[in-house]
Formats: sequence, C-alpha cells, structure tokens
Amino acid sequence: MNYYLISGEASGDLHGAHLIKALRKIDPNAHFRAWGGDLMEKEGATIVKHYSELAFMGFWEVISHLPTIIKNIKTCKKDILAFSPDLIIYIDYPGFNLRIAKWAKEIGFKNHYYISPQVWAWKENRVNKMKSILDALYVILPFEKAFFEKKHNFKVHYVGHPLMDHIPNHPLDIKFHDKFNLESEKPIIALLPGSRLQEIKKMLPLFIQVANHFPKHQFVIAGAPGLSIDDYTNIIKNTKLKVIHNATYDLLQHSSAALVTSGTATLETALFDVPQLVCYRSSALSYWIAKKIVKLNYISLVNLILNRLVVKELIQDELNLSNLCMHLESILEPLNKKQFLDDYQELKSILGNGGASKKTAQLIYDRITSEKN
Repeated sequence: MNYYLISGEASGDLHGAHLIKALRKIDPNAHFRAWGGDLMEKEGATIVKHYSELAFMGFWEVISHLPTIIKNIKTCKKDILAFSPDLIIYIDYPGFNLRIAKWAKEIGFKNHYYISPQVWAWKENRVNKMKSILDALYVILPFEKAFFEKKHNFKVHYVGHPLMDHIPNHPLDIKFHDKFNLESEKPIIALLPGSRLQEIKKMLPLFIQVANHFPKHQFVIAGAPGLSIDDYTNIIKNTKLKVIHNATYDLLQHSSAALVTSGTATLETALFDVPQLVCYRSSALSYWIAKKIVKLNYISLVNLILNRLVVKELIQDELNLSNLCMHLESILEPLNKKQFLDDYQELKSILGNGGASKKTAQLIYDRITSEKN
C-alpha cells in the first residue's frame, strides 16, 4: 500500500520513523512518501520537504510566515494527488495538518491522525472539526482518551507513548566521554535548547551565561537534527561549550542535570532519570496571546501527565540568569535528585511498557485492509 505521512517537527520525524518501521514489518510492499526528516528517510520514506523548513514557533512567527505556509499547503495537496496514497497519516503539527485533512476528506482520501493535536490545551473547538474529517485518531497520553471519549463522544485509540518503545532499551555507550573528547572527572550538564533555530537563538545565549557560573561542571549542547554545527558556533563563538549531534540519548544517560526547552525533550529527559529545569521564552506578543487562550497549569509534559509540579518551569520573564543558577544549584543536590527519581518512576508506570508504534501500525493496517475488502 501507499502511505503518505506529514510531520513538521523533529519529534514527528522520530515518531514517524518508528511507525514506518513497524508498518513495513506488516506490509513489506509498502511505499512511503513524507514531509519529515532524516529519520523517516533512513526508514525508506521519500522526503518531499524537510521539517527544518516548516517549523515556525509562536503566533507572530506563524503570521509573518503565512505566504510560505500557504505555498507549502498548495505543494502538499499537489503532491498527494500525484502520489495517490491509500491513506494519509498526520503526525501532530495541527495548524498545517488539519487544513490538509479537511481538503483530503473532501477529495475522498482516508485520514488517520497519529499523536493528537493538543486540543485539550487550547482550540478545543477543533475537536468537532477533527470528528468530521478523521477516520481514526491515535492518542499517546493517558488523559487524552477520557478527554475525547467522555467529554466529546469521539472514539479514539490509546496506544501509549512511543518514547517508551525505545528509551528504556537504549544501550549505554561506555566510551561516550572519549568519543566526544569530554572531561571524565567533570559532571555533565546537558543543554537542550530546542529543535528549531528560532528557539535556539532565544535560549542558548542565556544557557551559555549559566555555564560561566558552574566551573566545576561541563556543559554540553545536544545538537538538533536538521541543524548544522555552524548554526551553533555562530552563537557559542569562543566559549568552551561542545555541541554533540546524533547522540542526545547518550548525552542524557551521562548527565547530572539538564536545561531543557519545553517540548518532547522534557519527557525524554525524565525517562532517562535526569533532573531538569524546563525553560521557555517566545516573543512578547506570542506569549501575551498564549496567556489569553492556553488553558493549562503547566507547559511540561512531565507535569501535565503527573498533574502536579514535578519539574520547575521557568517561563518568559522568570527565565533569567539569577533564577536559572539558583534552581540549577538546587536540582544538583542529592536529596532533590532522589525526589526526581521517585517522581520519574511514577511517570514511567503511567506511560506503560511501550509498543505504541507496533500497536498503531497494526490498527492502521487492519483498518485500511478491511475497508479495501
């Protein structure tokens, strides 16, 4: 069968790649075409457009890039028609994907959505639209099933979180320090400043200032897929900070703490048992709009899933050098490390034992083959 996948961020590329791998095991004659990245391409998908060209962060940033977004929508529709897939699989990225899905439904394509838009946080009115245009929705957070089914009478499939498929089994690289020429006697603080260049330009300069206040630690930057070393060296300049690409999980396994820009990375950091501070800053206008319409008590997935403050969130004006240094000192203390481990263990028990990619692939394949028959 022909599968068309659309994602717009690094996390979507990761989850899409695992889904492609699982689908290929069930359907060895499958063909994949995708909007994604290097990981999907590695699994055999033909990439139409790389997510690094698609990810715009914040309300004002999206508005300022509207001509590009409209052009991308037209390109996507034309490409879908040319490929004529048996179904389209959307991965998060709702602003773009829901527009394509509405059009695709009218044309007669089958729409399956993997990793739901966060309509429980804002734009809850999108649920009715989703019900009318989607053939199936696969959710990955435990509270999402109740949200859709009990509150909105929308039958969904809860498949568990795809990170649980591979993080618990990630092998330990005992040669990590030597491989990247790191100091073995200095504890590592991991810096995860985001997956978009826009985010990194906002976050990394502040993280560099923090590093100057902790001379007994070494600060190592997790390079985002899709970005080059030059994107980072233009910011870090002559500092001693190192950038490591394609080894974020290895970095987290060897880190004593982490400064993490909000997103999937907060959950990944927790699943590796690393104490963390969640950091977020956007333009003043984007933040003002978000405060008006977002209905969440927290921004970190860790806090949202556990429904309490487990990891400290430093947002907008609270994200400053003084606060970062103070809270980083705190989470490095052994007693606080133990509390993190206890909370993270509870998080893992809620997320389950994995298998999301395999479950979703089987549900998709069974549904599409039954409809063909």
